[in-house]
Amino acid sequence: MNAPRRAPLMPMEEALALLLARVQPLTATESVATFDADRRVLATDLVSALHVPPNDNSSMDGYAVRTADITAPGVVLPVSQRIPAGHFGHALQPGTCARIFTGAPVPEGADAIVMQEDTREVGGNLHAVHVDVVPAPGQWIRRAGEDVTRGAVVLPRGQRLNPAALGMAASLGLARLDVVARPRVALFSTGDELVMPGDVPPQDMKPGAIYNSNRFFLRVLLQRLGCEVSDLGIVPDRRDLTLAALRTAADHHDLILTSGGVSVGEEDHIKPAVQQLGSLDLWQIAMKPGKPFAYGQVRRDAGAGADVATPCHFIGLPGNPVSSFVTFLLLVRPFLLALQGVSDARLLGLPQPVQLPAHFDLPRADKRREFLRVRRNAVGGLDLFPNQSSGVLTSAVWGDGLVDNPAGTTIAHGDAVSYLSLAELLA
Repeated sequence: MNAPRRAPLMPMEEALALLLARVQPLTATESVATFDADRRVLATDLVSALHVPPNDNSSMDGYAVRTADITAPGVVLPVSQRIPAGHFGHALQPGTCARIFTGAPVPEGADAIVMQEDTREVGGNLHAVHVDVVPAPGQWIRRAGEDVTRGAVVLPRGQRLNPAALGMAASLGLARLDVVARPRVALFSTGDELVMPGDVPPQDMKPGAIYNSNRFFLRVLLQRLGCEVSDLGIVPDRRDLTLAALRTAADHHDLILTSGGVSVGEEDHIKPAVQQLGSLDLWQIAMKPGKPFAYGQVRRDAGAGADVATPCHFIGLPGNPVSSFVTFLLLVRPFLLALQGVSDARLLGLPQPVQLPAHFDLPRADKRREFLRVRRNAVGGLDLFPNQSSGVLTSAVWGDGLVDNPAGTTIAHGDAVSYLSLAELLA
């Protein structure tokens, strides 16, 4: 009797579309200090209550003048007042100028700024200046509302905040911001072979044992994405313990993220356990590294206060470290951003690739879409890490990007390839 044919592997674009289609953005919000809001996602539009800048002001150190008083170079004007930043002057009288500094409000009557490099002091003590140029109306004046107008939506709901956005919020006088609550993520690894660093010294490691590297980089990646992480440690390769871990995690988390145990071996218990407790909607992707990637949902049916109406998301990453690292960046990262309500579509997919020349050969095509670990070199090309095994984490440390190579495609030295920056994926 013939074995049933396996379903074809799902293309990565379809897998990402499925993940994003399952996301319902979190509705819980919290107020945080603007100082502490980096990488958080805005829960409401930020509307400006004022003009920025609030008044016409000088963009240069120099002199506020009336252009009607300077019809030719060489005009000498008495200095009638001095206006530092943060102080208002009085109306500028015809035939005079005002000493003014960067950021200071432009006095009434002045319609241009002459920078100090275009003037010469006359008579000492800055009682008058010789103006060497004919100013144009409006020169070196920053207009009120030039940056932001009162009533404008400056930062939209769903924007992921960065240092520039925090500065913008501060310029509006906002000491606190309403942001989406942190996604609650339960993280655990599976595998009897895993050992935590510090528990056993290298010389005492048993044959077949390995240190759990995935737990470290996954936890940091989750925290960089603004998640509240519950580290549930290592779950042994037993069905009953896997079921118990999933049940416990589902009740009070938005996502369960596991590493390992999603392949097809007899000791890989994650897949049947998720199917028993909920559903598995995605399993195995046509990408390399990262084929054994799984998505599903686990019912919430225990625990006081659990929202039983909404299942907990489940994502199972491959156990090999490079596979886990790459699939997190390409699939889990946009999923978590969508869960926080990020509205920028550019963040919910792959970054825009850069076409760069390959300074290597890849004579053997793979039937899956490959993500090759590469590094830019001094002459503008890409070098390939010599060992592309999914277990060689050194390749991710050495590399600064990934070549997105379509299935069935060979690469010859000099070919233009699609380069994805790891810095952008990790930002």
